[in-house]
Amino acid sequence: MTRKRRRLVLLLVCGLGLGTAVALMLTAFSDNMVFFLAPSDLTTKSPRLGRTFRLGGLVEAGSVTRTHEGTRPVARFRVTDGAAAVTVSYAGLLPDLFREGQGVVALGVMQPDGTFRASEVLAKHDATYMPKEVVDALKKAGHWDPKQGSPPPASSWNTPAPKPATGG
Repeated sequence: MTRKRRRLVLLLVCGLGLGTAVALMLTAFSDNMVFFLAPSDLTTKSPRLGRTFRLGGLVEAGSVTRTHEGTRPVARFRVTDGAAAVTVSYAGLLPDLFREGQGVVALGVMQPDGTFRASEVLAKHDATYMPKEVVDALKKAGHWDPKQGSPPPASSWNTPAPKPATGG
């Protein structure tokens, strides 16, 4: 084999190795990516079953129920963004700041029956924090205009947004 041919074979082997490494890295990266969705996003962008994602919104007033499966506490509640709501089930201890009407982000998967099975629940940390996605969903649903002050109470989110007055 000539010197030129050996160099060509070496370059091809290196290129093949580099291409394989990049392909494996991109596959691993896409499998570990976790998306954030609001309840109203689930009606338009339904993730495939078994796909892990974050669900964010506010805990709907009057929706929290607590039971036990053996020795483990189980909580069921609804997360809403004003336009839609999703039932969430979580087995484990909820954060101290978890309560109705507060912001929450849950990590988990959708079940075939349409409920969200959370493996982790994060609650908001102070009175002014609200996830950006929840703010955007409230604005889009017409439940909040930041120019008019702080967000409305979560209890009012499941009512239709008021229609703007028309001139006439």
